[in-house]
Formats: sequence, C-alpha cells, structure tokens
Amino acid sequence: MREKRISIAIPASVVSDTPHLREKTSKIGLIGRAAAIFRVDEIIIYQDNLKIDQTVEMNLVALLLSYMEAPQYLRKRLFKIQPELQFAGILPPLRTPHHPLDKQMKQLKVGEYREGITLSKTGESMLVDIGVEQPALIRDRQIPVNKRVTVKITKIERQVEAELANQEDITTYWGYSVAEEKSSLGKLVKGKHFDLTIATSKYGHPFAKVAEEIADRWRDSRSILIVFGAPTRGLNEIARYEGLGLNDIFDYVVNTIPLQGTETVRTEEALIATLAILNTCFSA
Repeated sequence: MREKRISIAIPASVVSDTPHLREKTSKIGLIGRAAAIFRVDEIIIYQDNLKIDQTVEMNLVALLLSYMEAPQYLRKRLFKIQPELQFAGILPPLRTPHHPLDKQMKQLKVGEYREGITLSKTGESMLVDIGVEQPALIRDRQIPVNKRVTVKITKIERQVEAELANQEDITTYWGYSVAEEKSSLGKLVKGKHFDLTIATSKYGHPFAKVAEEIADRWRDSRSILIVFGAPTRGLNEIARYEGLGLNDIFDYVVNTIPLQGTETVRTEEALIATLAILNTCFSA
C-alpha cells in the first residue's frame, strides 16, 4: 500500500485556449503522461468560471484522461464510439504497470495483477477479460457484467483463474482516477479534507524559501492536493471571484518557476515543472 495519496486539480478550461479538438487531445495527453510519470493518484477537474456552464469542457477533459488511463485491451469495451474520441489515437501510451504489453497466457505469472472487465456469468463464477487469448475465471463470485475490476492471477493452466484484488494492496503505481468537481475552487479545497494543500502561483513564495517547511508537512501527510490555475486566469483571480484569497484556503501558495522567462506559463507546463520539483525534493 502506498503511504501517500497525491491529487492534482486542474481547471475545466485547461484546453480553452486551444481551438481544435486534435490540439486539445494532445494537450490532455501531456497532462495524463505527467500525472503517470509522477505517480499522481487522482486528477480532479474543477469549475474555474462560475459565470458559465463548463460541463462540456469538463466532460471532454475527464473523458480523454479516463480513456488514457484505461488499459488498451479494455478500451473498446469501456468506451463507446463518440466524436470527442476521434483523435484519441494521438494520446501517448502511459506504459504504467497496469498497462501490460503481454497478450498471451504463457506470459502471465501467478501473483501478478491485471485490470479486467467482467464478460459473463458461468454458474456461480464470472469470466473476466484480462487482455489475453481467453478470459480468466473468478470462482464463486457474482459481479455485474461490463464492470471494470482489478484481479490477481492465482492459477495458470488450461484455464486462467484469478481473484478480485484491492488496489490498496498493490505496492506499485496503478494509475490515476478522474473526478469532476462541479463546485467552486474554495469548496473543493475546503470540503475534501486533505492533510496538505498547495496552490501554484507566480505570486506565491519561491519554492526554495518554503521547501523545508513544506517537507515537514509532506512527511506527516497521507493525502495531498496540488492545484493549478487556468490558461487565462491564475489561481489568484479564480479565488478572488469567490471573495477569497489563496492564503485563506491553501496551506501553502508557492511559485515553482521563479524568474520565469515568459509572460505566462501554461497549465500543463506548470504541472510538469511543479511535479518534477516535488518529486525530487520529497520522494525519498
């Protein structure tokens, strides 16, 4: 079981500055890859403009991130053909432990974990697609059909057998979940009960000046939230619209790119830079 749960929050308008669906898809691909590289457990998409309905934008971001996270061999069963996925082929593969390349039974190992989807009931048991030639059998369990499950291989003979597994028992990184947060930034941060919350802003404290202080909190925290601003509005402006200051709702407001050479830093760029710094400083 991993000691910490890392969540990041990105705005619904994260691709609003990109006009074409192909480029939107490419940008989401960068975000998904960064999240996987730095072992993010949850990506939260929050509403950053309360004046408009951001449902369409939020749904698109969530769909593409969820599609990326699903193992390739499950995608046709989990996702219907829809216009929003027409450029999904350009999304980069995650190559995480739950995206195995092995496609043959002979390559399986007893004790390994796989993601699967339930296919049908057979007596008191279930057949589950785990990405090899034939489905695995889960004995004495009744699970709804077309449900995604995590399984552990228990037997490899003429019939592969498996048992349901709890992802919390898996010590390696097992991908991220995606959540849509329809409430405001303030309600997101205050209502989720994280042990440590960090806002990223060019108006924040230079990271080097607060790194040691954050390290103490990071060490004692089990759930950590890192929040990023939108392409056209930083977190300061988003919070100000709610009548809040960032210091009112976050434990720390940090600038992870001091002396930036560009007028603005894109959300996906800030995400990669911030996660790289936090990983370097606090991963040990």
